[in-house]
Amino acid sequence: MYIIIQLTSTSSQASSPSSSKIPRRAIISHFNPRRTSSSPNPPQPQTPLPIGNGNLAFNTDLTSLQTLHPHSILSSWSFKPDAPPPNRSLSDIAAYTGQRWPDQSGRLIQYDFGGPPDLEAYLRGSPNRANLARVGLLLLHTDTDADGKPKALDIEEAHILDAEQVLDLWTGRLSSGFTLHGHKIHITSTSSLTSDTISIRLSSPLLDRPQSLTTTLTLGLFIDFPWNEGSEKFQVPFVGYWDVPHKHSTTLTYPSTHTARIAHTQHETTFYTYINSPSPLNITRDSPLRHRYTILSSLSHSSASSPRGELALTLHWTPKSTPPNLSSPDDVERSSTNGWFKYWSDSGFVDVWTGSEDPRAEELQRRIILSRYLLRVNGAGDTPPQESGLVNNGWFGKFHMEMYFWHSAHWALWNNWEILNLSSTIYHRLLPSARALARTQQGYTTGARWLKMTDPSGRSSPGELNNLLIWQQPHPILFALYEYRAFPTSRTLKKWREVILHTADWMAEFAWFNSTSGKFDLGPPVHVVSEDTSPNRTVNPAFELAYWRYGLGEAERWVEKLGERPPEKWKVVRENLAALPVGGDGLYAIHEGIHSSFWTDPAYTSDHPALVGLHGWLPPTPGLDLPIAKLTSEKIWTHWNITNCWGWDFPMLAMSAARNGDPEKALEWLLHPLFAFDDVGMPLGGARVPTPYFPASGSLLYAIAMMAKGWDGSSRRESPGFPRKGWKVRTEGLSVAL
Repeated sequence: MYIIIQLTSTSSQASSPSSSKIPRRAIISHFNPRRTSSSPNPPQPQTPLPIGNGNLAFNTDLTSLQTLHPHSILSSWSFKPDAPPPNRSLSDIAAYTGQRWPDQSGRLIQYDFGGPPDLEAYLRGSPNRANLARVGLLLLHTDTDADGKPKALDIEEAHILDAEQVLDLWTGRLSSGFTLHGHKIHITSTSSLTSDTISIRLSSPLLDRPQSLTTTLTLGLFIDFPWNEGSEKFQVPFVGYWDVPHKHSTTLTYPSTHTARIAHTQHETTFYTYINSPSPLNITRDSPLRHRYTILSSLSHSSASSPRGELALTLHWTPKSTPPNLSSPDDVERSSTNGWFKYWSDSGFVDVWTGSEDPRAEELQRRIILSRYLLRVNGAGDTPPQESGLVNNGWFGKFHMEMYFWHSAHWALWNNWEILNLSSTIYHRLLPSARALARTQQGYTTGARWLKMTDPSGRSSPGELNNLLIWQQPHPILFALYEYRAFPTSRTLKKWREVILHTADWMAEFAWFNSTSGKFDLGPPVHVVSEDTSPNRTVNPAFELAYWRYGLGEAERWVEKLGERPPEKWKVVRENLAALPVGGDGLYAIHEGIHSSFWTDPAYTSDHPALVGLHGWLPPTPGLDLPIAKLTSEKIWTHWNITNCWGWDFPMLAMSAARNGDPEKALEWLLHPLFAFDDVGMPLGGARVPTPYFPASGSLLYAIAMMAKGWDGSSRRESPGFPRKGWKVRTEGLSVAL
């Protein structure tokens, strides 16, 4: 049973936090997702309801399994390489090079785009993230088919009556109840928060031995394995190919009487599925020509944790061939209950709903709670998440380092350091790759050039944009700053020392001295945040200049805190970087030299409005004129093609409005009709990218924390980013933003 507690509004003023604790469980449970059909919000795209732990997600349909739709089981580690292209060898791949473009001085730079098309496509799509399996409900008739096996009945949504699916956010348990062919069925699916294990409890009179003797139906589960490859940039809404069984293999073995292992091999990669139950199971392969297996209960056995009338088991996925310590269903459910209790109780919380009279407060609270849940499931793993998390695949399942800020910086403000520390070590793990890229691409003898699109191997994915984008470069300095603010110790300083030194070294090397102006310039060639200018004609983009200056200054202070002397070049470059470009209208321009009519040219006003990030996402930086920044942001509100904005654009606009003293406008951006979240909180991709697009969720939580708790230099009043009238905002456990 799920109890909804209605919270009543009592005040119209934005207030300071009350001395009483926020009733977290009541607020969270009010927003438990409920579904009675697979597509409750047409024409919005169909989305699954996932459970998971950040490293593995089990995406479900209305049955709390994958019975009706082949939703994915994706992991942070489930990457596999493809076979080389036809008539190509591994040595061909290793020898691949792209085009050479001149830099500002005319020196040719070796990039990895524009090489042989088949090899470039291979390196872009391989390795790719694999869908591990599909698990669904199985209904067998005692009549047999031509092979003497019980016939599997089709299960379609039209066959499912009186369905209700509920996710208990407080415990992480997902349950479905419905009637199928006249029989009541209940399914509970739960994810461990400490291992890549899912528990399933299937209960029905069809599983009770005395009743089963009087019916012609048998209930069980199936597990099916798809082929995966990197031939498609996006695989949405489902991942994998089910019609090419000859390309891969599966093998079933029984390590013990209660455990089965299925090894799934694709090309040269094998992933393992362990099936464990308190009672013996009967697992058989449906056909040697398919990779689908039937899982049935042994009706002659029962146990306290798996009584008659119930099939209970766990599924564990791993890339390791050695048997793990397998969990029981009770273990998984206990891990879920304890893990979610700790998550909801021990980190930050924002209550914008209780006591607020503004009718928008409940929807904003819903987005906050469901985003907190979905990011714990999809973005709390060992590596930066891909933009669709662990729901489906975009960009071949790879992650983008410029998006890592929007995906994960919110963990710092909400004080989920045990989560952020898992993935932020990516900078330490990929440091050798980033240093090698600085040498092989630019020919620098120092510095680390952070990749844009990559995977756990640390190999750059070819592409002009992937090679020429630079705004990901200062990110590790910000992550280090937030960690030091939370843990101001010498250990933190030493932990980030090498990353900051090599990051700032590359930034200083990349800026080139323009003898005509006497300043250091950025680009060309360079791609700006909005990715819509010609890289060979782009010089001194405004946002990148501000971020460069800020990052170099913070790197200098970091080294000084270590008791060391920063490289002199950092200071020389920082103090002599080109000024932020100002157009003839007195407003900041996208980059130096862009034509003054860009404000009315859709080619430049239809993508990420990074100019608002100058004072919003970023704190005030040296050389920034605050009145000009404010006027520039306000012109973006009226002259940008907002209908083409998406994802993190809206929280970035909100943060700019908040810093510029317009909290009502900030809320309008966060609740803009084009910044949409579906019934279970999935951030819609809109016209630009598929759903879900999780940088939207991460940036929402970053903006909410900043607006509710404040930022360096914000007014002393509580919740400075919210209007005083109609809003009562309470916070617990948040940190102030930069």
